[in-house]
Amino acid sequence: MPREEIELRSSTQEDAVPHPKAQKFHWSLTAVGIATILGLCYWGELVLAVMLLSVLLAFILAPAVDLLMRFRIPRGVAAFVSVVIFLALIGGAVYYSSNQAFSFFQELTQDTGKIRSEFVRFLQRAENFGRVAQSGQTGASSVVASPTNWTALLLRGFGSVTQALVAASFVPFLVYFMLTWQHHVRSCTVMLFPLENRHTAYVTLGLISAMIRSFMAGNVLIGLFIGTISTIVFGILHFPFFYFIGFISGFLSLIPYLGVLLAMAPPIIAGIGPVESGAILGAVVTVLGMHLIALNVLYPKFLGNRLQLNPLTVTIALLVWGWLWGAVGLVLAIPITAAMKIIFDHVERLKPYGAWLGE
Repeated sequence: MPREEIELRSSTQEDAVPHPKAQKFHWSLTAVGIATILGLCYWGELVLAVMLLSVLLAFILAPAVDLLMRFRIPRGVAAFVSVVIFLALIGGAVYYSSNQAFSFFQELTQDTGKIRSEFVRFLQRAENFGRVAQSGQTGASSVVASPTNWTALLLRGFGSVTQALVAASFVPFLVYFMLTWQHHVRSCTVMLFPLENRHTAYVTLGLISAMIRSFMAGNVLIGLFIGTISTIVFGILHFPFFYFIGFISGFLSLIPYLGVLLAMAPPIIAGIGPVESGAILGAVVTVLGMHLIALNVLYPKFLGNRLQLNPLTVTIALLVWGWLWGAVGLVLAIPITAAMKIIFDHVERLKPYGAWLGE
C-alpha cells in the first residue's frame, strides 16, 4: 500500500475520533446554553407567558376566523369579531361563576364553619412548622408571624395585581394580530431558515400548529363532557350548587396526576352536611370513574396521536415549568414540551432527545 494512502487513512481516522477535551467542551457549552435558556425563561416570565397564552388563544379562535371568512368577511374583521365574542363569553362566564362561587362559599361557611376553621388551622400549622422549628417559638404568635401568600406564589412573576392586569390587557391585542397576520408570520418564519431547511421548518410549524389546536380543543371538549356528566350526577344526588361544582370538578380533573384528587374536593366540601354520606361516596365514585374514562379513552382518542409524551417526560415538564412560571407554567408545560419534541424529531442531531421524550 502506498505511503501516501496510509498517511491519508491514518489522518482520516484521527479526525473521525472525537478528542476527549473537545467532547467535554461541547457538553459544557450545552450545559451553559440550557442554563441560559432557563434563566431567560425565569426572568422573562411575564412577557413569555403572555405571548404563549396569546398563541394558545389564537389557535382556539383560528377555526372561528376561518368560518367567518367563508362568508367573504375580511380576515381583519373576522378576527375582531372572534376576539370580541370570546371576550364576551369569558366575561359572562366569570360574572356568572363569581356570583355562584360567592353564594356557594357563603352557604358553605354557614353550614360547615367549624370544619372550615379546623382545616384552615391545620394548614396554618403545616405552613409554619418549619419557621417554628427554626425560631423555637410556640403558640399563636408564631403562627401569625409567618403567613403564606398562596396568590403571590401562584402568580409569581406577575408582580402586583395592577401589573398582572396590565399584562393581561395585551392578550386580546396579541391574539387579534396573531390571527390577522397568521400566514405572514408563518411564511416569514420559514424564510428565516436556510433554503435546504425551509421545507423541514414548514412541516414542523404545521405539526406544532396541529398539536396545539388538538390539545386545546381536546381539553375543552373533555372538560365539558366530564363537567356535564358530573353535573347531572350531582343533581341526581341532590348536591347543593350542583350546576356550579359539577363543571368545576370536571375541569379540575384535566390537571395531570393531581386532577382526580382536586376534582373530588368540590363535591366533598359541598356535600358535608347537606347530603348523606352515601351521596358523597357516589360523587367520589363518579369523579374517579370519569377520570379513568378520560385517561384511558378520551385522551388517547383526542390527544394521543399529537402529544406522544411518556409519563416521565410529563412529570418532569410539570415540575420544571411549574417551578419557572407557577400556575401558568402548569398550564403551558405540556404544549411547550410537546412542541419541543416535534422540533427534536425533525432535527437530525436532536432526534435522540425526541426519542427520549416520546413514548
